[in-house]
Amino acid sequence: MDRKEFRDLATPAEAREAIRSLALEAGTERVPLAEARGRVLASRIDAELDVPGFDRSSMDGYALRARDSFGADEAEPARLAVVGEVHAGVEPDVEVGANEAVEISTGAVMPPGADAMVPVERTDRVGSGSTDRTNGEATSTEDGDVLVRTSVAPGDNVMFAGADVAAGERALGPGTWITPREIGLLSALGIEEVPVRVRPRVGIVSTGDELVRPGEELTSARGQIYDVNSYTIAAGVEDAGGEAVVYPHAGDDVAEMERILREAAQECELVLSSGSTSASAVDVIYRVIEERGELLLHGVSVKPGKPMLVGRLADSAYVGLPGYPVSAMMVFRTFVSPALREAAGLPAAATASREGSMAVRERSEEGRLRLMPAGLIEDGDGETLVYPVDKGSGATTSLAEADGVVAIDPDTDYLDAGEPVTVELFSPDVRPPTLLGVGEDDPTLNRLLDRLENPRYLAVGSRPGLRRLREGVPDVAVVAGPIDREVDAEHIGRWSREWGLAVPSGNPRGIEGLADLVDRELRLVNRTTDSGLRTSLGLAVADLATERERSRESLVEAIDGFDLGLRAHESPARKVLAGDADAGLVLGETADRLGLGFVPLGEQDVRVLAHPDRLEKPGVAELVAVLEESPDVEI
Repeated sequence: MDRKEFRDLATPAEAREAIRSLALEAGTERVPLAEARGRVLASRIDAELDVPGFDRSSMDGYALRARDSFGADEAEPARLAVVGEVHAGVEPDVEVGANEAVEISTGAVMPPGADAMVPVERTDRVGSGSTDRTNGEATSTEDGDVLVRTSVAPGDNVMFAGADVAAGERALGPGTWITPREIGLLSALGIEEVPVRVRPRVGIVSTGDELVRPGEELTSARGQIYDVNSYTIAAGVEDAGGEAVVYPHAGDDVAEMERILREAAQECELVLSSGSTSASAVDVIYRVIEERGELLLHGVSVKPGKPMLVGRLADSAYVGLPGYPVSAMMVFRTFVSPALREAAGLPAAATASREGSMAVRERSEEGRLRLMPAGLIEDGDGETLVYPVDKGSGATTSLAEADGVVAIDPDTDYLDAGEPVTVELFSPDVRPPTLLGVGEDDPTLNRLLDRLENPRYLAVGSRPGLRRLREGVPDVAVVAGPIDREVDAEHIGRWSREWGLAVPSGNPRGIEGLADLVDRELRLVNRTTDSGLRTSLGLAVADLATERERSRESLVEAIDGFDLGLRAHESPARKVLAGDADAGLVLGETADRLGLGFVPLGEQDVRVLAHPDRLEKPGVAELVAVLEESPDVEI
């Protein structure tokens, strides 16, 4: 199949208008009151009864005629005869006359004849054997009286019928988002079923032969990856008021892809696919939409998210999202979610923004709107710094490690360090981290971070960690092994860790040390050059070369796999565990935890370095306290 070039890229405004032109509304339905929370009211609800439907007491006390309390106070209380009592849920069987009172409970029906009530704490019940201290003199009183020590006016402490909601009154209007507050009102009105907007059904189809659902077996050798988009997009649909329907993922077979898309289109108001939207020979969704529906738009001038599709298939609206998770979520959040919320009757999502200054210089691509995931951190003076969090569209952690998005204008070539920017937060609930750390991944460090309130740690490796600390972005950097270049920082903690080679359990190849990797045909899995372990291994190779009076380069060439490293600190061990290598560069703790053999090669220092201007920052102070309390750490 021939490659097809993108059409002229649409502007973001044109993309929004194309999606807005699609009919996403799904009608109305009636649901039981117990299922109405989170739904949107479809029509006005008027009260068909007074709430409350009777005059009721607002508290415990005595119902009486207000005029009988006039002039009463602590010194000269009014004395009334108690002629009965009324409890909540019981129809009164007594009437209040002149100089009489009825004991009444909170919420009980006011008895005939009473027009006010006095709280029990402003009264004294008197009777046989009791003592009345009116005027300071102790006298015996008769049974069945109450002394009222305050004056009340008609209506005091009484909620009259209809005071909450009056019959015929507009109770709730169409478009009301039903929360627990509205549930309470609907309950008070006796509403059993509620007319609501139908949630638009959104079919979600992820494409690609490489996708595997979480829980199923993954074969990395075949290039398989777990299906991220089906679950993240489904969660976004639910947040936007839709009903997500996840369909089996479609491979790259055109006929199967068409079958699944058409099935989703018959059952849903909107179909969202992810992947196969670009113009390559294997990305063929746009051909299905062109041939079986109507393609309104292919390609948007936005980064990430350029290969976006908008169209119709059968009677359903269709939007094609890019396959990379970051691109898919950014396009959904920017273009699809607002339209879906409007169709569901929900108000626009609550937004929040935060002003800050760029922590580093960041280049951009002119000609397209760039939506840059960004993180926030406060410097030592409490000023907000903004740093890019961009591992590429294929990295699922770009959004998880970010706090929001900076929209960079298509005409902007770069953002300079210190330049003011606005970050649109992913949610008003977003809390920037109390501490930002970068550097080496380490088990001891992970246990320390668990004791902090809200840290964020980016395991970028020792060298990138030091570079970012020099740039002034993080609060702390964690480095392992020797530092080849000094940095202006405060040492706030250190510990040591054992490093070496992970080997299969029982060490069947009899590996004893580094020399075996040089002299024998053994396969090593190394770490990347950013790792402190890789630095220590390189120095050990150099020492061995000096001992043998050979060049370091010759020994490196003799080690199969030395130049190919993995970033994750456990990955070499897992390669050994899977039988894909004879040895892997790891920590002793990692090998032990995974049940592997271990050949020690040395001890390595791990240091925590703090930005010198942020030692008084609460998050850094909290880390220092945790380091001081740890028996494994030397201060």
